[in-house]
Amino acid sequence: MTAEGFLEGRRLQLARGVLLQCIMGGYPPARFYGSDDGDLALVADPAQIHRLPWSDEPRAMAICDADELSGESSSLSTRGQLKAVIARYAAHGLAPVVATELEFFVFAPNTDPTQPFRPPVGLNGRREDGQSAFSVSSNNGLRPFFSEVYKCMAALGLPRDTFMHEMGVSQFEINLLHGDPLLLADQTFLFKHLLKEVALKHGLSVVCMAKPLAHTPGSSMHIHQSIVGIESGKNVFTDSNGEPTAMFRHFIGGQQAGLADFTALFAPNVNSYQRLCHPYASPNNACWSHDNRAAGLRIPASSPAARRVENRLPGADANPYLAIAASLAAGLHGIEQELEPSAAIQGEFAVPDNLALPCTLHAALERLKRSQLARELFGAEFIEGYIASKTMELTSFFDEITPWERRVLAAQA
Repeated sequence: MTAEGFLEGRRLQLARGVLLQCIMGGYPPARFYGSDDGDLALVADPAQIHRLPWSDEPRAMAICDADELSGESSSLSTRGQLKAVIARYAAHGLAPVVATELEFFVFAPNTDPTQPFRPPVGLNGRREDGQSAFSVSSNNGLRPFFSEVYKCMAALGLPRDTFMHEMGVSQFEINLLHGDPLLLADQTFLFKHLLKEVALKHGLSVVCMAKPLAHTPGSSMHIHQSIVGIESGKNVFTDSNGEPTAMFRHFIGGQQAGLADFTALFAPNVNSYQRLCHPYASPNNACWSHDNRAAGLRIPASSPAARRVENRLPGADANPYLAIAASLAAGLHGIEQELEPSAAIQGEFAVPDNLALPCTLHAALERLKRSQLARELFGAEFIEGYIASKTMELTSFFDEITPWERRVLAAQA
């Protein structure tokens, strides 16, 4: 839209079905988004209108809510779903607080998708070889790229906590500062868009797939969660003596009750399960633990005032609005139903059958289909439309024969 049209308040409308467009570009049958496929109104959030600092010509981006023409939020909007979850907390006098940790890879351009991704050539004229996790000089070869990333983050008002090299080759992680869940979802979305745009300027490719390289750690989007009282401003997971509260236990119980049903929301792509099938540091379980990275729900070491629950299931490929909404909705369900968690685990452990999670997209979608909890929390229209779109993607994947199948199976009798 032109700047003049935007400033005049001209309404931008969008076909309802676009919110269920699958990643290949197609759409499920129209019955999943209203047989008429009528319009939605895109309503800009005044706090999320940004001049894009990497653009050579003046451009701006406005993050919008997708609202029905009658005024209410569309049930197909993931941003709207997150706002609804936050409102349900507010009805209890509570406000959730979250932070996201986003991992990503920086690669050389990959013009042939049949070939593996490769690290880029750095300032020293060489490609990174080996793993440089947490090295103080590990991103020096990409200094011009990261310098512009930092400048663009500052221009967009994206505060960063820590930035580091992760365990994979040319893999990095950013920790965003904790705050309001809607704000953090917006910031996570903006940061991913910023990364890809700045990378293109520098002849690089940023990839947020969950598992872009074999034999290499995948990329997560861990979600740290706590809750404060709206009036007190204090963390309700901790009592006046610094001890965990019943609400803390119930929140964990709700997470455990919802993680298996919601796995397809946290791990939305076929590739997501390549990350989860290697469980260390990418746990596909609903166990909880104090500071154990093999647990799907980790309680990081912290002061009592900072007591929080880290959901380690979501990958970097997850929709931040939907992943945060699903995680918080599960926790609130536990609080409302006063659900008790299992016993905490420590050290090496075997995952009990009742705390194991789906390990393929097909299994996750089948679990979501059977979930009455998902329909109660997100509405039947959203869940059924989401399943329909993801089923199209899964079918498209199975329409292709992979190099592994040709290499390994062709010679079999």
